[in-house]
Amino acid sequence: MDTLAETASRVLPGGSFGNFPANFTAARGLAGHIWDTEGREYIDYLIGSGPMFIGHAHPAVTEAVLAQVPLGTTYFANNPSGIELAAAIVDAVPCAQQVRFVSSGSEADMYAMRLARAFTGREKILKFEGGYHGMSDHGLMSLAPKREANFPQAIPDSPGIPAGVADAMLIAPFNDLEAALALLEAHADELAGVIVEPLQRLIPPKPGFLAGLREATARLGIPLIFDEVVTGFRFSYGGAQELYGVTPDICTLGKIVGGGFPLAAVAGRADIMALFDRAKVPEDKFLMQVGTLSGNPVASVAGLATLAVLREPGTYEAVFARGRAMMAAMNSLLRQHGVPGQALGEPVLFDIVFTDATISNYRDMQKANAAHAAHVNRHMRDSGILKGDSKYYIATAHTDADISQTLDAFEGALKTLPR
Repeated sequence: MDTLAETASRVLPGGSFGNFPANFTAARGLAGHIWDTEGREYIDYLIGSGPMFIGHAHPAVTEAVLAQVPLGTTYFANNPSGIELAAAIVDAVPCAQQVRFVSSGSEADMYAMRLARAFTGREKILKFEGGYHGMSDHGLMSLAPKREANFPQAIPDSPGIPAGVADAMLIAPFNDLEAALALLEAHADELAGVIVEPLQRLIPPKPGFLAGLREATARLGIPLIFDEVVTGFRFSYGGAQELYGVTPDICTLGKIVGGGFPLAAVAGRADIMALFDRAKVPEDKFLMQVGTLSGNPVASVAGLATLAVLREPGTYEAVFARGRAMMAAMNSLLRQHGVPGQALGEPVLFDIVFTDATISNYRDMQKANAAHAAHVNRHMRDSGILKGDSKYYIATAHTDADISQTLDAFEGALKTLPR
């Protein structure tokens, strides 16, 4: 009889779902910890790649889901919890006047770009090199290009993408407002929208960068899309647009908003969102969007329960404080051990980048010491710390003891770095 790993190797390409290395198989999670099928326990900074912001199996979420399941798991129709979740999003997110649910962040980003094209009647989208906007053909342009190209040339990140998709995208360097403005001015009559992660992977926006994009796109009549699949409800209850004080026309949400279940959303100005409403627009402007599980009640009750926890007083202050302390301690350990590096990101989402150079964009990130990062990540896993290749997701469920144990493991990793 096959072992689980042998079965996975036989029936799954690469032995995995394509998300995380095949040498780890999760069995269960609770709060800020996770266990593999061998019974090993880890402090979990992967947290499902972000959605488990309040921890695994949170009692409030579990209770809500168990109450809903006997009533049905999906209806392909409006349901009370989905409507309530949409209302909660509208109340929370500055740009959200209306919401349309989908099941994944990739879908949300794809529809947001399509929505901008339908609204303006134009075709091209400006995105930033290194920005991740899901798995659609347009999203997979210059996410992680293997070679440098002259801006604004788009480079496909995957085979199987039609050649013409590259012609529909313009690429700019993140945090370079001057370059972005030049492209906006030169292509204003072709651009349907600008899509940007407010924090691009780990790279914070420079002061004035997002505000400059907002001013220029508003002036030129080009919808501005914030991809908040990662940052929504993580950076604040109103997301990165609240934290950074810049309101886009459209945003995408996912991960936290579904409470660990498949749910994502496009949200934005009512006049733009009206294109999803056949009764509000001419037939040739109507944007068809359906999804079997969109707004399903199980994900909706999980999302509502999660947002209720996040509204509890002091929730964000506590998780940000832990993240800041962890970033500061890691920076101190890097200096103490003479290792060039820095904690890059925001307190609830960061990683260690092994370079002392200023990081402003994707090409700067490529100059970091990848071998050091890989060594530290391996050592952390061996020490009972689970994280992705390039992120620590800090959750409200992580404790001071978790942070202390993580810092001990990180110092051990630095001590074993090849010099």
